[in-house]
Amino acid sequence: MLGPDDVLAFRPRRITVAGTSGAGKSVLARRISALTGSAYTEIDALFHGPDWTTRPTFEADVEAVLATDAWVIDWQYGFARPLIADRAELCVFLDLPRRRVLGQVTRRTIRRRLTRERLWGVVTEPPLWTFVTDRDHIIRWSWRTWPKTRRLVAELAQSHPRLPLVRLQSHEEAERWLTGPLAGSLSHRS
Repeated sequence: MLGPDDVLAFRPRRITVAGTSGAGKSVLARRISALTGSAYTEIDALFHGPDWTTRPTFEADVEAVLATDAWVIDWQYGFARPLIADRAELCVFLDLPRRRVLGQVTRRTIRRRLTRERLWGVVTEPPLWTFVTDRDHIIRWSWRTWPKTRRLVAELAQSHPRLPLVRLQSHEEAERWLTGPLAGSLSHRS
């Protein structure tokens, strides 16, 4: 596993970003996309349909993204994870402390609910009181799946030993990696 200061010996074109819900995967993925020129696809936008249903085209949409030569995509969903891992040239794991993620996902959820922000153009966050009644409310989901994400990334490292894996444990490390090793790798020829 690589750290925030480890130099990449190549220019990555197919990059996946792993992390618990609310850790900041999408923000980091957008930054990576802007630096590398690889198109970013937010996998949640492919997955979620009206009323929080699964879009019937999810699997085909993921496969279409992965069939292209250059992409950045979140490493999520049981169906998609193995496909993404098999095609990725780099995995970036945003491994923030659990309490940090909880604070971020809570602030984001409250902001989205109060502003009625439309997510992926189709849904809004449910009422805040559903935190108490819905076991899979995003805040509870994030807290509960934090250790699972770590386990899944450890399993990925075992099952795909040739896939470089960068572990970033803070936003400061992420910034250092973006402006250092990732930016430096972009001068390498593909």
